[in-house]
Amino acid sequence: MPRIPTHTVDSAPDQSRAVLHEVAAQVGKVLNIHGGMAHAPVVLHSYAALQGVIAEHGTLDARTREAIALTVAAVDECTYCQSAHTASGKAAGLTRDEMIAIREGSYDSDRRLAALLAVAREATADTGYVADATWQEALEAGWSDAELAEVTTHMTVNLLANYFNHMVGTELDLPAAPQLRSESAA
Repeated sequence: MPRIPTHTVDSAPDQSRAVLHEVAAQVGKVLNIHGGMAHAPVVLHSYAALQGVIAEHGTLDARTREAIALTVAAVDECTYCQSAHTASGKAAGLTRDEMIAIREGSYDSDRRLAALLAVAREATADTGYVADATWQEALEAGWSDAELAEVTTHMTVNLLANYFNHMVGTELDLPAAPQLRSESAA
């Protein structure tokens, strides 16, 4: 059960309404995560600002961004974000099997992407620390140091969403992400 109200555009605090309307227009509706974030305007504005910076200055394509988001959500055990990014990952061209493998940490279909996801997975699991060997492998796979540094911004927006969902108990209003192979064997 959510700990805070989930707002509509009409019920949101005045400082959140315009941003909530913009976010809802991009997604097609007010998702529970955004309606919850609207309860504290600083949260919604921070989230939207990071998304805006990524849209304006980011260099990674949608497929890569969604793969990073799925990685971060899986490591961080955010059911809501795994579900949300499964839907947007599909729209970005990731297959169901690829998304499951990404979430499990076993993705190997594309060496270059796998190396980048190893950086994101390690950094998420270890408060930003990445082994030199993991970083070097990503460089050797063709990522630039600027692209690897950019991963921190993608992780930040996803960690903000994950932590928000964990803290306030956002109710899932999207189809659940497919079970991982380890979950279906249990």
